[in-house]
Amino acid sequence: MKTHLHALVTQALRQLHQEGLLPAIDTLVIPLERTRDRAHGDFASSIALSLARTARCKPRDLAERIRAALPASTHLARVEIAGPGFINFFLAPAAYHALVGEILAQGDAFGRSTIGAGQRVQVEFVSANPTGPLHVGHGRGAAFGATVANLLEAIGCQVQREYYVNDAGRQMNILAASVWLRYLEHCGERLPFPRNGYRGDYVRDIAKRLYAEHGGAYVAAAAEVMRNLPADEVRDASGERVIAGDKEAHIDALIERTRALLGEPRYRYIFELGLNTILDDIRDDLAEFGVRYQEWYSERGLAEQGAVNRVVNRLRDAGYVYEQDGALWFRSSAFGDEKDRVVQRENGQTTYFASDIAYHLEKFERGFERVIDVWGADHHGYVPRVKAALQALGADPTRLDVLLVQFAILYRNGERAQMSTRSGEFVTLRELRQEVGNDAARFFYVLRKSEQHLDFDLDLAKSQSKDNPVYYIQYAHARVCSVLRQCHDKGITYDRARGQAHLGLLVEPHEDALLVALARYAETVETAALNHEPHLLAHYLRDLANAFHTYYNEHRVLVDDPALRDARLSLSLATRQVIRNGLGLLGVSAPESM
Repeated sequence: MKTHLHALVTQALRQLHQEGLLPAIDTLVIPLERTRDRAHGDFASSIALSLARTARCKPRDLAERIRAALPASTHLARVEIAGPGFINFFLAPAAYHALVGEILAQGDAFGRSTIGAGQRVQVEFVSANPTGPLHVGHGRGAAFGATVANLLEAIGCQVQREYYVNDAGRQMNILAASVWLRYLEHCGERLPFPRNGYRGDYVRDIAKRLYAEHGGAYVAAAAEVMRNLPADEVRDASGERVIAGDKEAHIDALIERTRALLGEPRYRYIFELGLNTILDDIRDDLAEFGVRYQEWYSERGLAEQGAVNRVVNRLRDAGYVYEQDGALWFRSSAFGDEKDRVVQRENGQTTYFASDIAYHLEKFERGFERVIDVWGADHHGYVPRVKAALQALGADPTRLDVLLVQFAILYRNGERAQMSTRSGEFVTLRELRQEVGNDAARFFYVLRKSEQHLDFDLDLAKSQSKDNPVYYIQYAHARVCSVLRQCHDKGITYDRARGQAHLGLLVEPHEDALLVALARYAETVETAALNHEPHLLAHYLRDLANAFHTYYNEHRVLVDDPALRDARLSLSLATRQVIRNGLGLLGVSAPESM
């Protein structure tokens, strides 16, 4: 409907241009919004106020001339001028009736468009370090990123979903050392576990697997492992008070001791065992959550190809890298960052930041017009430095959109659950899905703006009530399916053509409200996609379900009059189709019975 009105206004403006009143309007943006109060029409435009100075006439006079130039349309009941020059459009019932036919004819394709056709977009999301299972915080990024990708595809974009695997660097070495220490414990060696090692039971499971497959082949004496390492923590003479040492120096020295005692081949085996075990678990977890990727991109592969060193050298050749205290620094402050950033440490190792620069440059070299990263909100300070590096390398930083997601806070029995990959005291995404189901998890995760905190109420997510939005929406879909089963049981045959021909019988206020709600779907999908705001679709579906339930509770669908019955069935089936389409974009199922 909005597209139709836009075309009418465009034709009117072109006519006024031909009359010499207005300049060419080929690039003109025509504001056209739904009114908050239908007493003022279905849509309103402020275009006359925008063009009044150019037309050298009062806005209200220009609005009148635009109205007079509008082509005739069966979709319009009337057009009124309000206030200083707003143009209010009142749609005819035929416009809404035609929409029902469009929904039923287009089916699963209804609501999709081509406004993004031809644009290659990459959406990179989750990308959690493969050092432990995904927790409920990662789940929000997964649901949000997957839905953003779905919405972009719905408006015609060519979307690639990517997971960046941080399979290189210090954290992976800490994981390998953690696995080996747990393996030694399993073999009977008594030795302290580092404060900043990975402590979850999953590490013990990997260690047990190593023992099951190789027995004691990887054993070393505890005394040899711990000899002369910097102190992590020690107890005083009373045995109670802990005196903390330098935990970072301790873990780094422990990693080097691990590599030395095992030798590089055996160390790499443990490294790969930990990485692949956890990464396989992440893949399976996300796939079960309905999240799939076209690419799992390896950070290590990037480094092995020399891409990281090349990008550091390019920045240095361009004069944006300098040496200080043995390290190499990128002049990110020259591009608005709060300070310069290290790209290569004193020991010659490149930083995560250097890898990220190379990775993002490589994304653009793959031909993506737009790149969307979904990051945790705690990475907000990282955005300007990445964009600064891209600008220094000659890339357009505006082509990179970083969407920040606050971690969800899970409440169980009124208590907040702790989520720490290091300590192992976390609630996994898999545990959440098993408790509330994929549908509730996917829906609740996108119910608020991504940058807002989300308190995940388990009791609400599991409840079968109107207060649970996903249950309420799915129940509306199931109710329509139930009506169809009633038709079958009663021997009633639905005649779609007859229903379409008699939609004019839908004159009840609740039917009008439901028709208006259906008309908002395509606009909502477009807005949610362009603004990367899945919560708009979630709230729309809740409103649509409410409109249907209200209508269904007040009016019988299977009335005796065949014409009215088929008209109401058509309206109900159109509602079911829109709910199914919307839930599909959110990654939520549309059950036929509940």
